Amino acid sequence: MTEQKATRMVDQSALKVNQAFIITLLIAAFLLDSWLLVTFVSLVMLLGTAVPRLALFQGIYKGILRPANLVKAHVVPDNPEPHRFAQGFGGVVLAVAVATLLLGQAFAGWALVWVVMTLAGLNLFLGFCFGCFLYYQLNRLNVPGFERSPLRQS
Repeated sequence: MTEQKATRMVDQSALKVNQAFIITLLIAAFLLDSWLLVTFVSLVMLLGTAVPRLALFQGIYKGILRPANLVKAHVVPDNPEPHRFAQGFGGVVLAVAVATLLLGQAFAGWALVWVVMTLAGLNLFLGFCFGCFLYYQLNRLNVPGFERSPLRQS
């Protein structure tokens, strides 16, 4: 593995706000039986993964919540790539959920939505990012595209 040069920082509060939006909107989608709302969340997640500066929920945090002192920044040494991978993975799962819902497989579609909500909840409330864990396992296996290894604790 290659040595990583500079310590990189990630605002954990931005990630938590992102997860809270995902969970809240997906619960609303479930309660309203709205595949359109699931589609919206999926697209927001996928767009934010592909073009991080366009991440809507983090943009709300950076442009509204943090400036209004409603949420304080919590910047820590971390790699952003595993978090983007986790978000993209969740966005893909939600896209599959939408397709499944549209094919009339309500139980399977909503089950996939609940998987994403559960994993976002694990991260929001317990600090365990399953997508990050998966990213680092792929890194350990030297899978191309997963170049970042976990930061070492001193």
